Amino acid sequence: MKILLATYWLIPHVGGVWNFMDQIRNRLEGMGHQVDLLGNSPDYSKFHIINKGLSLDKSHLLPMIMEKLGPQTTPLLHNQSIIWQNDYDRYCLELSAAYFGLEQYDLIHTQDVISARALSRVKPKRTPLITHTHGSVAEEMFAHFRLHPSLGIGEKSPAYNYFQAMEHYGASGTDLTITANHWQRNMLVNRFGVPEGKVTVFQYGLDQNVFWGKCSAGTPIQRPPGKKVIIFPARLVFVKGINILIDALAILKHARQDWVCWIVGDGDAENDLRKQVVQHGLHQEVAFLGRRDDIPALLGQSDIFVHSCLQDNQPFSVMEAQLAGLPVIVSTAGGLPEMVQHGVTGLIAPAGDPLTLYHQLVLLLANDAYRLKLGQQAQSWGKEHWSLDLMMQRLLNAYYTVIANKANV
Repeated sequence: MKILLATYWLIPHVGGVWNFMDQIRNRLEGMGHQVDLLGNSPDYSKFHIINKGLSLDKSHLLPMIMEKLGPQTTPLLHNQSIIWQNDYDRYCLELSAAYFGLEQYDLIHTQDVISARALSRVKPKRTPLITHTHGSVAEEMFAHFRLHPSLGIGEKSPAYNYFQAMEHYGASGTDLTITANHWQRNMLVNRFGVPEGKVTVFQYGLDQNVFWGKCSAGTPIQRPPGKKVIIFPARLVFVKGINILIDALAILKHARQDWVCWIVGDGDAENDLRKQVVQHGLHQEVAFLGRRDDIPALLGQSDIFVHSCLQDNQPFSVMEAQLAGLPVIVSTAGGLPEMVQHGVTGLIAPAGDPLTLYHQLVLLLANDAYRLKLGQQAQSWGKEHWSLDLMMQRLLNAYYTVIANKANV
């Protein structure tokens, strides 16, 4: 088969979507399939098929889009800049995909509702389209609006309706939508009105050979002597809840001093998080390590993994931490509780609750035997549950099913 893996998001990029695309691309090519990768460029200036060196600058498309969708012809589209920017980018993706040519593919597999909506409008009718939802675009935007009331975007505003519709039509307009957990499936069906028959559930897999190879490659960063390491690798954005961990660490500092915390990643919230660390007097305990590609090796240097997220789906970072044998503390947000058995493979804290997180950190720091037991049980469970072979078998079954259904139609 010739398969297009497409996303609205940046490729390449440090993060779960790119890791997922790259991982299944490698497996599919190893099976003899041809795979192309389409997405936004890292500077957002163009859409490109990265493995072929093909690109189309958005600046070339703006005059064409404005001719049809200028402020005078579509004033509602321009009344709120966030709607215009997202729709402009979506139209750029549609036009770029049409320019690159979609008729060459036996199947298109998108990685978000925006690219699913875009490519469903321009692909040949005979070409099957599957989408993976790795999170909720609409829910992330709604959280952003609530966090910034100065934007003046209320729940009945056009922007809310726009993203609500994007989630619905993106997930409904495909031959099949795949989620990694029941939280995401239930939200699509019950919150966004996606037909139940459109959605199937199976978890991600992880290439464990690649993971262990990166572990063995090592890292120049070494744990400080006499300290246990708390690690949180994530994009530095509001929904990741890193501020919740920092608040918990501020309390922890008064109880124990036998720890440090490594925050790994970059993002828009970095300056605010650094200020929060200074305000709490944690600049000696908390280190920002930036974006890195040696996270498996850093996990090998760590003792406790934290993911105090306010919204997430099934993050690769939790899967990797479990494979590394770390006890994981996750929040109740999104699909995270489906990844951890409380008190067996890790601990679960209410989302947005730094006090409970503090108590759980104290428990793991004070009780070495319990901490190591949770980590060992997480590793045993993760090795079996996060099987890439199992995920690829299920994914190929989905591919062949939608291809057969399309041929019958």
